[in-house]
Amino acid sequence: MCGLAGLFSFNRETNPDAALLRRMTDAMRHRGPDGEGFHIEPGLALGHRRLAIVDLAGGAQPMASADGEVVISFNGEIYNHEELRQELEAAGHRFRTRSDTEAILHAWQAWGMGCLERLNGMFAFALWDRRSGELLLARDRLGEKPLHYAQLPDGSVAFASELSGMLALPALSRRLDPVAVDDFLALGYVPDPDTIYAGIRRLPAGHALLLRRQGLPLLPQPRRYWQPPTTTQDRPRDAAAELTARLETSVRLRLMSDVPLGSFLSGGVDSSAITALAARLAHPLQTFTIGFPGAGDERPAAAALAARLGTTHLAEASTPDYLAAAREQALIFGEPFGDHSSVPTLAVCKLARRHVTVALSGDGGDEVFAGYRRYRWHQLAEAVRAYVPARARRQVLGGLARIYPKLDTAPRWLRAKHTLTEISLDSATGYYRTVCRIHQEQRRALLSPALRAQVEGHDPGTRFAEYMAECDPDETLLQAQYADLHTYLPGDILTKVDRTSMAVSLEVRPPLLDHTLVEWGMALPPSLKLHRGQGKQVLRQAMASHLPDSILRGPKQGFATSIGTHLRDQADAVRARLLGAPMLDSGLFDPTALAAMVDRHASGRHEHGQALWNLLVLEGFLAAGDGAAASPLLHGAIGT
Repeated sequence: MCGLAGLFSFNRETNPDAALLRRMTDAMRHRGPDGEGFHIEPGLALGHRRLAIVDLAGGAQPMASADGEVVISFNGEIYNHEELRQELEAAGHRFRTRSDTEAILHAWQAWGMGCLERLNGMFAFALWDRRSGELLLARDRLGEKPLHYAQLPDGSVAFASELSGMLALPALSRRLDPVAVDDFLALGYVPDPDTIYAGIRRLPAGHALLLRRQGLPLLPQPRRYWQPPTTTQDRPRDAAAELTARLETSVRLRLMSDVPLGSFLSGGVDSSAITALAARLAHPLQTFTIGFPGAGDERPAAAALAARLGTTHLAEASTPDYLAAAREQALIFGEPFGDHSSVPTLAVCKLARRHVTVALSGDGGDEVFAGYRRYRWHQLAEAVRAYVPARARRQVLGGLARIYPKLDTAPRWLRAKHTLTEISLDSATGYYRTVCRIHQEQRRALLSPALRAQVEGHDPGTRFAEYMAECDPDETLLQAQYADLHTYLPGDILTKVDRTSMAVSLEVRPPLLDHTLVEWGMALPPSLKLHRGQGKQVLRQAMASHLPDSILRGPKQGFATSIGTHLRDQADAVRARLLGAPMLDSGLFDPTALAAMVDRHASGRHEHGQALWNLLVLEGFLAAGDGAAASPLLHGAIGT
């Protein structure tokens, strides 16, 4: 796992600034503490930070082809590189290393842009072909590895794995994007292709950007080279057996490593399934768990499974300080990031890194096999929509929702306001409301008049409707999964895992996100994913002989600490943060509305824990160096 950076000029006579490139790579030293490398020629500069995993001696980067005409800086792992090597060698290519990086070089020479469809792995890379004058920027299908880019005032293009690498460029504007601020408050992350900065883009998952020296120095639109299924297929003959075989293959591929490897282990189905299969293939396997004191502590279940599987198990307790963590988020993510499970995720990464360099994870199972509770509620809402005409839903259910009290602290069955509202809306809008962290009416009340005017007319739910419209209109569950695969998975889950693991120089590999497994799993009939209110049915069936019933039938596990209680206990400190200089000087928010939200939450009658956490994270970003420099609305730092 590594970090890459580079500068590309449409003018081949331009001499890149080597010192500037080094500043970009130095800002991402945590992604690659084992070495650095640079390739500089007229009009191009490539930099690399290396975390050595495969071919420790021969995998240094940037790597050039034998004739020196093609050069690559690569972050990730290509799990089928040995298979590609055999095919390419049979066609006459000669390899000089065992590195998967070299396989990409030869694949490009053999198949051009078609090489992307042949790569199985997680990757982001910049590949320069001197003969054609083309620079290819590419990102893996699911978005496991990040890649940012921007066009600088002189027309050149800069790119880097993390925003920290991009912000090492003095010429790059730090203006905040008002739409991105609104998206962050709504979703808890800034979705691709945007970043919090108006001038920096993120290459979307499954996309490539091809820059050519010919013509005007204009950035083309990224090209999508892969998308998940948009319709389901017939039920496989024995889906559980096929899933077991596919998952075993995926796990085996991800055991490829020349350094120590382990596995995250919680009390949930996904990480337990991955660990159970890995323990049969890698001996001895080390496993890692972070728990929280109390009824939801995962450590006992994880320890019991580890003993059953015969792994070398290590566990620690975590007592997160979320106020302190909110200030640290900007340092880790480079922009506001509102998933508070990133705090314990960082803790388990730190634990694992003390013992291994690579860890397997169970990420992706909820998206691929419909494990989230919101899928169940979405299907129930769809059942109502199928029988109640849209006009009646809007008038009757919508009317009930408007007069129904907002009972944040009541038992779940009494909290019907959101449910009635969602059912009264169309499918896509209703689903977006289930994933929205701060709804529009509440967001608008928090914003200053100036920022409110700049985001007028923007609806973060529009992208969900657009993605869901790409699917078969009769496949309502698949529509929700498909939307999540383009938004929540790359924007939240995989961003969280990449940045927290890379912050401590740990590589994390999720076998459930092998793209061939994703394609197969997404296309399964709904009954194999969601059945009688429980998700991941086929995965539970496949693991029946590997895992105990207590895990297979247990409730969904996760880092679900009570952020609301934590922030209620520290209401005075929360108020001081949200009414402090970084927030007030930014001109982004209405101070009276901020204070009122803190007071309502502190009273115990309202639950605003997630909203307050998002605001605290944004405050931490503004308080950090680049965020503070970028924030003041009155100074023109926010632009459209």
